Order: sequence, then structure tokens, then C-alpha cells
Amino acid sequence: GNVSSQLSHCHALVELAYVPQIDWQLYLSIVTERQINFTEPVVVFALRYMQDLVTLLGKTPPRTVSNYLLWRFVRHRVNNLDDRFQEAKQKFYYILFGREQSPPRWKNCVAQVNSNLGMAVGAMFVRKYFDENSKNDTLIMTKEIQMSFQEILNMTTWIDKDTKVLASEKVDEMMLRIGYPDYILDTEQLTNRYRDVEINPEKYFENTLNILQHLTRVEQANLGCKVNKTMWNTAPAVVNAYYSRNKNQIMVPAGILQPPFYHRYFPRSLNYGGIGVVIGHEITHGFDDKGRLFDKNGNLHRWWKDEAINNFHERARCLIEQYSKYTVQEVGLQIDGINTQGENIADNGGIKEAFRAYKHWLNKHGCDEETLPGLNATGMQLFFLNFAQVWCGNTRPEATRNKLKTAVHSPGKFRVIGTLTNSEDFSRVFRCPLGSPMNPRKKCSVW
Repeated sequence: GNVSSQLSHCHALVELAYVPQIDWQLYLSIVTERQINFTEPVVVFALRYMQDLVTLLGKTPPRTVSNYLLWRFVRHRVNNLDDRFQEAKQKFYYILFGREQSPPRWKNCVAQVNSNLGMAVGAMFVRKYFDENSKNDTLIMTKEIQMSFQEILNMTTWIDKDTKVLASEKVDEMMLRIGYPDYILDTEQLTNRYRDVEINPEKYFENTLNILQHLTRVEQANLGCKVNKTMWNTAPAVVNAYYSRNKNQIMVPAGILQPPFYHRYFPRSLNYGGIGVVIGHEITHGFDDKGRLFDKNGNLHRWWKDEAINNFHERARCLIEQYSKYTVQEVGLQIDGINTQGENIADNGGIKEAFRAYKHWLNKHGCDEETLPGLNATGMQLFFLNFAQVWCGNTRPEATRNKLKTAVHSPGKFRVIGTLTNSEDFSRVFRCPLGSPMNPRKKCSVW
């Protein structure tokens, strides 16, 4: 459906009379701990959901609602509770994901500290395992891949000139956050970030609540302030990458800048096929089915011409149909091509942009790329091999079944097959005959 009309509207608080059963002024004043007036602008996500929720609450006994709220709290804090709760969680996870045992306690401890005090852990991680050269190297690579997207955009025939100009500006305006924010290596600034957090070595559960309250205060302090687009929200010691639609910002934390995605001394083919594709993927998220709705400043409005929108939907439909045909044999279920379309668009665009940037690098340095010992593969072949290698993995059938119903990513195997069967670069580099399984005549392409 039309995400912009259904999901997000800015209203004055007084307009929440659409849902009169709740005293919004009282509720928001209590939650934010400040007096909210009727002219306060509020963004209402999914108004229909709010209306249906109020109807449901009206039909539900208060005792049930109280129990639900309490259990939601317990469910979120179960990792902070004793072994009885860990055993109950393990039984639940066994049924849900087929997980046969809980992770060791040290892993749980590290994960908790990283999610609650991410910048403090990030400072330790960066000092020990990351270096400034990797940060600069990745930043240069990101700018090259941005340039590749610009070139692909420029050659695109299905978008009108005006929309192209605005799309090009959006790529130029993307904020790049690579590795870590500089302030975490300044002890004084880092200490200041956590100055109001009370930690008592004797009170584990209270420490957790103190940190959660601190994080809430930090969030609420932003209310009424201009959006700070230079702000880092992501902990550096995390193996992931992100694109923020409403900030038009790309984040590549230090945690993902390690093998198999990246290493300073890897052949460039592996880096471009690893982290390069991830960076291209994140850039392309700015132009997937949801990202394209937001402009260069992260504002939601209709900035594409109608014809470009129709052409986009037609090309996206090709990918939806392609991925919907894939069946995960182990569980006999098909991929949901609609739920996964944004990620599939990003994968397909990302590999094209990264490969183009890699070719520019080869031309610029005018040298034969180094190969790997024991492998009779060219640099260009290694690019695609490392892209595929990154998505190798094993999943239990229960977890696969669960993910297929809700996930926005296709399973790793099909992220590789789906993307490479659409790639003319791949077929040329590996000399796949036209009409063979990995080089079908019909290919899908959005970017």
C-alpha cells in the first residue's frame, strides 16, 4: 500500500481526537515528564492501528491487560533474571528456533554490556582491534561506491530528468558514519555521556534499570530539539550496517570492518565483494520501496514524478515475482517476495555498484589484482566468490520456518543466487552460457 499515507502523519496533539478514548495530553505529559500542550506536533504512526487497539482494549478485561503489560516487561528483562527464567526461555526458544542450549553466561554478559553501554564497549574494542587507516580506507571506498551509484543513475532510462536530479542530490547528501564516533576515544567526553548512570557492583538488576532509565532520558532530551543528523546511534562493536531513511545516513560500525567482509591487507577484490557490496546495499536502501519515499533531508513526501513511480513499481514487481518462486527445500516453504523486496532491491543494486567501483579501482591502479594462493581465480572472480562466502551459513529448520514468515531478508543462499542470476557482470566473469541456470534470459533490475 501507500506507506506515506498510511503510516506517518504529523498532527497537532488536538487532532488526536480521532482516538478520543485516551486522554493523550495527560498520557504524554506523564510519559515525557513535561507539560504537553494541545498545539504540540506529534507524528502518528498507523492511525488505523491506534483506533483498532482502543477498540480491542475496550473489549478486554483490565486484568488481562495488566497481566499482558507485566509479562511484556518480564519477557524483555528475562536475560537479567535467575536460572529458573533462563530454563523457561530455553524451552521457549527450543520450540521456536530449535535452539538446543542457552549460550554460555559470558556471551550473555558481553551482549548486555554492549547493548546497554555500547559506546563504552566500543571505545575498548576500537582501541584494541581497529585502526584509523581502516576507517579512512572504508570512507574512500564508500565515496567510490556512491560515485558508481551516480553513474548508474545517470544511465538509467526509466527515470525522468527532474527526479534524477533530486535522487542525485540525495546520494550526495548521504551522511557517512564509518567505524566509530571520534568522541568515544576522548575519556572526558565518554565519561560525560554516562555521568548520570549509577552503577553499584552489588546491585545487578538495579544497574540494568538505571541504564535503561538513562537511555530513556537521553532519548527524551531530544524532544523539541532540531534533529541532529551527525549523531551516532549505533554501538561500534556491532557486526551490522544500517541506512537511516529519516536521517539519510549510512552507518558502518567498526564491528563489521573485519574478515570476511574487510581487512586492510586483503586483496581489493575481497574487500569490494565483501564490505563494498554491503555499502552499496545500504546506499541502495535510500532508493528501495520505502527509502525512495524520503527526500535528501529525510522528509517524507512525494518527490518522484508519477511516471518514474510507475516504472519503479514495474521493475520491483519483477524482483517480487522472481524471489517468490524460490522454495527453501529443507522446510518446503517459499520466500515472501513482497516482504523481502526492499532487501532484494538493495542486494541487487549493491553488487552492481560495488563491482563498478572495483573496476574503477583496477583501471586507476593499472595493475593486475593479486590473487589467492591455491585458487585459480581472477580478481573479478574473487569479488563474486567473497560476496557469496559472506552469506554461507547454517540454520535449524525451526528457525528457518520462523524467519521465512516474518523476515525482511531472503535466506543467505537466495541472497546469493537471486542477485547473481540478475548480474550480467557475474555471467561475463564466469562465462556462464546464456540460458543456463545462473544466466537466465530474463533478468530483473531496479538499479
